[in-house]
Amino acid sequence: MSASLESLMRGTMIDSRPEPLSEGLLAFIAVGGSGVLAFVALSSLLMLLVPAGPEWALNAVCYMALIVPVYLLHRRFSFRSQARHGVALPRYVAVQAGAVVLTALFSFVCYRMLGMESWFAAFMVIALTSGVNFVVLKLWAFAATR
Repeated sequence: MSASLESLMRGTMIDSRPEPLSEGLLAFIAVGGSGVLAFVALSSLLMLLVPAGPEWALNAVCYMALIVPVYLLHRRFSFRSQARHGVALPRYVAVQAGAVVLTALFSFVCYRMLGMESWFAAFMVIALTSGVNFVVLKLWAFAATR
């Protein structure tokens, strides 16, 4: 192709190089951290408003209430995804369900098998689960559909 033709196309050419896996990691941490803070605030408020309610059920309601807002923030800021909501949202929910299973598995290993201190085990569980979530969300849930 001639140099003059290439210069005309330069602005319209699509860069097909894959972005690094770590792209969006800081935004993922910020969005996730914000979600944690929102969960703590919302569940604390709900516990005050419904003091007779079972805590585990109130926490589950708060978690479910935050799934879509956190999904939207991750979609826009963490992964800058253009995937259709009809594809990405069910995948995101599936990843969240898998995270519950992973949390139980990592907790069992850290607490029971390795006998870690409670604070360290909790940190390891959240770090491991979040790490797996980031990779699966990036490569599958928010991946562009073809």
